Amino acid sequence: MTHLAQEGEELNPLVPPVPELVIGTLAFAIVFFFLWKKLIPNINRVLEERREAIEGGMEKAEAAKVEAQQTLDQYKAQLAEARHEAARLRNEAEQRGAELIAEMRAEGQRQREEIIAAGHAQIEADRKAAAQSLRQDVGTLATDLAGKLVGESLEDHARQSRTIDRFLDELEEKAEAAR
Repeated sequence: MTHLAQEGEELNPLVPPVPELVIGTLAFAIVFFFLWKKLIPNINRVLEERREAIEGGMEKAEAAKVEAQQTLDQYKAQLAEARHEAARLRNEAEQRGAELIAEMRAEGQRQREEIIAAGHAQIEADRKAAAQSLRQDVGTLATDLAGKLVGESLEDHARQSRTIDRFLDELEEKAEAAR
């Protein structure tokens, strides 16, 4: 039976022979040692670099997002300030325009009053000149008529002036009394 048991042991495919088992274990240990010393640290280093790159990229992205938000906030603040400044300038321009219009109206009114006053003064001067001219013409006519009626010449200038003045004063008194 021992012989059969030995043969039976050789025939069992699940149990490897001891020398193969030792060689396989030695080969596994060498491969495991090589992987543990060389390959695993390289893989871990590459994975760590990748993790750092990803985290760094995320940090950079977050920093860029924060910076973009700050820039946007600054832009909005500047835009609001520019709008406020534009509104202030528009109000100042409107006020200045209203002041200019008021000044122009006042200047126009002053010029109008000056023109009216000059016109009244010119009319008064013209009326006085016309009255003086009329007075002289009426005086000359009255002197000629009185000379013809009296029959003597009233060529004396002083006498003529007094007569004319007296006559015109009487006419003006009658005109004022009639009013």
